[in-house]
Amino acid sequence: MTIFIVIITAIVSIMAFSRPDLIRKLSFNPYQVYHRKQYYRFLTHALVHADWVHLFINMFVLFSFGAAVEHYFRNLEARNMLSSPILAYLLLYAGAIIVSSLTTLKKHKDNHWYNSVGASGGVSAVIFTSIFFDPWRSLLLFAVIPVPGIIFGILYLAYSHYMSKKAADNINHDAHFIGAVFGLVFPLLINLSLFGEFIGRLFRV
Repeated sequence: MTIFIVIITAIVSIMAFSRPDLIRKLSFNPYQVYHRKQYYRFLTHALVHADWVHLFINMFVLFSFGAAVEHYFRNLEARNMLSSPILAYLLLYAGAIIVSSLTTLKKHKDNHWYNSVGASGGVSAVIFTSIFFDPWRSLLLFAVIPVPGIIFGILYLAYSHYMSKKAADNINHDAHFIGAVFGLVFPLLINLSLFGEFIGRLFRV
């Protein structure tokens, strides 16, 4: 499923690089969503990206962590805790994309000119679901420094919250933060007993 999402996103994004009209049609424009009921934008904005670097980073990270999350979901299926790993993965990814856009909608619903693109909300959710199942797995901070996933997660959330309050760039840090939190709690929506397992792995008991 991860590979399928990466391929579809890459195809649509690459097409949109040379078609500004397609980006305008698919991007998350809160004004169009709120006032003209174009709800499809909640999902379609994740199919387009600002440039090659934006696309590559999101898809590389999704590919890197998505396979692990699919593996964890298959293990839950084997334990009779999950009936459909594919459906769970889609709900995780798409649900995070939608939920992480709600704050943006509230903030910018009357701003005709605001647009947001990229799958960062969904990608953040996949990363944090991976952290939930293996909190001490090493992740590469700045693509160089190995850091335990749970430490990376704390730093990521703190940075996203700080940058969201500062509002000093054009990155939708709200989507990063909310997507990450969604990914961290999503396994509990599958089965609350997984919280005990998370605590056990976190404190290695």
